[in-house]
This record gives sequence, C-alpha cells and structure tokens, in this order.
Amino acid sequence: MSILDSLPPARSVKTAPVVAFGLLGGYLSARVTKVRPIGGAVLAAAGVYAGRTWQAKGGAGTTAVLASVYTLGFGLSHPLAKKIGSWPSVLAVTTVAATAAHFLSDEK
Repeated sequence: MSILDSLPPARSVKTAPVVAFGLLGGYLSARVTKVRPIGGAVLAAAGVYAGRTWQAKGGAGTTAVLASVYTLGFGLSHPLAKKIGSWPSVLAVTTVAATAAHFLSDEK
C-alpha cells in the first residue's frame, strides 16, 4: 500500500485550504527554520496535492490556470513584499490564489 492509496478521492478535496496552507505554510516554515528549501517543499507538496484535484475536476485547462496562479502568486509575493511588507504580501497572494481555487475548482 502506498501513501497515494491513503489519500481521499481527488474529487472530494477542497483545494482553497490546501492552497492557503501551501503559500502560508511554505512562507512560515521557511521563515521560522531559516531554510528556504523547507518552505519550497511545503509549497510544492501542497501544489501537487491540489493539482490532482484540479485535474480530476476540471482537466488540463483548469489545472494549468490554477497552477499558474499558485506559482505566480509565490513568485510575485517577493517583489510585492518590498512594497507592502512580507505578511501583507503573502496574505494578498494567498487570498487571490485560494479564491481562484474555490471558484474554478471547489465549487464544481
């Protein structure tokens, strides 16, 4: 039995909280541990987990859009942090990405 066998069915997962966990948890784990790759691992794991639901519910197009929003949110949070601060930046991109996941996937 693999770890994949113990996961809930992809179509039953609400991805907005997974996206929020990935972005907030990735930022927080990198900040607390001062090891950026740990934050990246949290971000990546949550993205892959959400992606399997996006694929199951919406197909390749929805997955591409939501994965792009998630990844761009992470990338854009860095320059945005220089303008408005770290936490406001992370909260802003998390809100956008989680809202997109809710409406484009979770509502289906």
